[in-house]
Amino acid sequence: MDFRLTDDQKALKAGVRELLEGRFGREALRAAVDSQVLDRGLWRDLGAAGFFALRLPEEAGGVGLGLPEAVLVFEEAGRVLLPGPLIATHLAAGSVDGAAEGEVVVTAVDGGLVEWLEAADVVLGDVTGAVAVRSVDPLTPLHRVPGPVVAGRSERNAPAGAPSRVPTRPALRDDCPHGAVLLTAAEQLGSASRTTEMAVAYARNREQFGQAVGAFQAVKHLCAEMLVRTEVARAAVYGAAVTADPVEIAGAKLLADEAAVQCARDCLQVHGGMGFTWEADVHLHLKRAWVRAERGLTRARAEEMEAAAL
Repeated sequence: MDFRLTDDQKALKAGVRELLEGRFGREALRAAVDSQVLDRGLWRDLGAAGFFALRLPEEAGGVGLGLPEAVLVFEEAGRVLLPGPLIATHLAAGSVDGAAEGEVVVTAVDGGLVEWLEAADVVLGDVTGAVAVRSVDPLTPLHRVPGPVVAGRSERNAPAGAPSRVPTRPALRDDCPHGAVLLTAAEQLGSASRTTEMAVAYARNREQFGQAVGAFQAVKHLCAEMLVRTEVARAAVYGAAVTADPVEIAGAKLLADEAAVQCARDCLQVHGGMGFTWEADVHLHLKRAWVRAERGLTRARAEEMEAAAL
């Protein structure tokens, strides 16, 4: 089995990166952080580019590609910290009118949490009694659904007069078990790759004691460990995209979560005091990585899946 990217896959990855760098560069990222409002124009542009309809058959108006290609696209989205309920809208294409074209924003209940609830047009799952909670990531507003979540629905004792978000739909069925988990892992992989690049670039350009900080052994070790961590996660995520095996997806999520969080932390260390400032983008990657790590399959649940398989 050949796990190397095909020429078409490389072209897709490069095209999406070019689109996102042009449409959601650093200025747009910072504007989104300041406003904390979902850019509907950007959402429609993503729809026009086929971001949400990527896996829809061509006869249904989609691009007709598969899960490996979706992983490549979501890796690029994670790289630039693209905000919004991307995965829910992507999975809703074909079953929710307007989702494929980016005309409708779809979110979903995930582990008792709902992202971008107030910005969504359609919510998958019952969110009666949902309460806004403070999110560590300024680009991921969250609501918590009271009570445990069972089979895509939240079972709870909602307070009298609790608001109910409409319209709501049942949770989506993906064509891949834990497909949403794998796409989250792909986003984590993109973030880990980006923070590794940021650390290396800073280490090359920042001078201390008359030489680039990258010349110091401790910084070299940090950057090397970041690269290894990222590439191990990449192999796991790409492999799981080919096999679509739930256990392999769980392993990929574990490795991608670790890579995204730890690479962001190491990037902070390479940047020194500058990395801890609001002006640097490193903290945004760390905060998003923390939020994604709790999405879908948490570390504890993924470890249990791996242990059961062993």
